[in-house]
Amino acid sequence: MSQANQTLEDPLGEALRLIALADEGDLSLRLMGGLAFHVRAPDWTARIDRTRRDIDLATTGRSRKAVASLLVESGYLPDKQYNALYGHKQLYFVDPRFDRPIDLLVDRLEMCHTIEFGDRLALDHPTLPLADLLLSKLQIVRINRKDVLDALVLLAEHPLAETDRDGISVPRIIGLTSSDWGWWRTATDNLGKIGLYYDVEVGPEDLDLGRPLRFDPRAQVDALRAAIDAAPKSTRWKLRSRIGDRMPWYEEPEEVGHGRD
Repeated sequence: MSQANQTLEDPLGEALRLIALADEGDLSLRLMGGLAFHVRAPDWTARIDRTRRDIDLATTGRSRKAVASLLVESGYLPDKQYNALYGHKQLYFVDPRFDRPIDLLVDRLEMCHTIEFGDRLALDHPTLPLADLLLSKLQIVRINRKDVLDALVLLAEHPLAETDRDGISVPRIIGLTSSDWGWWRTATDNLGKIGLYYDVEVGPEDLDLGRPLRFDPRAQVDALRAAIDAAPKSTRWKLRSRIGDRMPWYEEPEEVGHGRD
């Protein structure tokens, strides 16, 4: 049965509706992006106005075609030219009812650095695993206030842990920062910025959850940085570290326009 014209005005509610539909069809679909941080910190009142939020979703190559069909059946219009060119890694749709876009990433996030998540979607629900959400912020070379607050609220609500089941998986993060010097360079730089921002810029309303924070974000930042520094580094990491900043260590995200057809 078609789900057309049944989209919800609240983008978070709509994202969760789509994920529930995907679950019914045994399809892999998870929430990422800014809305995912509100799912993982549901009491967070900052930036609560979600009416203008885009929806960012993650799927696998195996589920890609079926999820795309589900979105069309739900009333979304595909950007046919964009999807024909980039659909193997990312698809773009628009809800004409609310003029709201959906970005659907397939198997990985490719921005300043790459996060492979295709084999990790089953580890958590309805969002990407916590460590992958944090990595999605730590990979941004020009991190902004919104990204910093997203990272801080995640660190305020969830413990650093040895497994994805128990919290923010430190081994998952270290797996990238110990094998790829570029990843280490950007992630550690951002941890420094996030810690400094918390010390100097964060006001009471920025991380307001209506109760005390579960964890001290500053202590979490320091503990994660210490774990990253202490972890053994690969030969590839050590060779690249000798070059340092003399060569670019990240990619410039490509901006691509969208049309509707």
